[in-house]
Amino acid sequence: MTLSTARENLKSARRIVIKVGTSTLAHSDTGKLNLYRIEHLIREIADLHNAGKEIIFVSSGAIAAGMNKLGIKIKPQTIPENQALAAVGQGVLMHIYEKFFAEYGQTIGQILLTKENAVDEHARENSRNSFQAILAMGAIPVVNENDAVGVDEIRIGDNDNLSAIVAAMIDAEVLIILSDIDGLYDGNPKLDKSARLIDEVAEINSDIERIAGGAGTKLGIGGMFTKIQAAKLATANGVTMLIVNGSTNGNLRRALNGELVGTIFPRRESS
Repeated sequence: MTLSTARENLKSARRIVIKVGTSTLAHSDTGKLNLYRIEHLIREIADLHNAGKEIIFVSSGAIAAGMNKLGIKIKPQTIPENQALAAVGQGVLMHIYEKFFAEYGQTIGQILLTKENAVDEHARENSRNSFQAILAMGAIPVVNENDAVGVDEIRIGDNDNLSAIVAAMIDAEVLIILSDIDGLYDGNPKLDKSARLIDEVAEINSDIERIAGGAGTKLGIGGMFTKIQAAKLATANGVTMLIVNGSTNGNLRRALNGELVGTIFPRRESS
């Protein structure tokens, strides 16, 4: 599949998973939720839904929202403390999402997943059926990992890979991961001004994994490397994936119109 074909096919995609990271949802300086960015993102998603797209919204940010609500400045290191923050933050996020989506005439439904939902055949089928029912009712599933009860043994670990698992589970055509940069670069653009954006990654090899770099922001846990892991999973399951800057209004629509936005990872053709 060539770049032009991969981009062109985005125009006809109907079932789309959109993943937003903490770096997009929160102000980097204060850690507080960026309501301006959230509202504009939700308005864009709502309009895509009005245009006939089936949207599944995978959201990070629960722990950051919990920290903000409780006035905690430094992220705790223990599992119980982070579970507590996630429990508080999930309620905060859903309240905000419910408010903004409702303003644009949309209904949402929350789905919390663990690794069991991905690896156990029975649990996976039940999860898939739940997604299908919500979509059939015309609502938008809002997905997160169940961090409030998750421990290492049952955690997926990051929402980039979670979004790829969800995309494969529900036979999505496209996965769009919203990041705090324009896409995958051939170097670190925050350190190297000569780093160039890679428009297309036809094959994820060791070179791509090496230039993907490490950790992201202090609030997020998924750097570019987890996005490359997600791309490997998504494309192997017939899903085209894009990394797009979530801080620019209209990027979702531009990407789905086939414009040259972000980095595209074309789905692998079945043999």
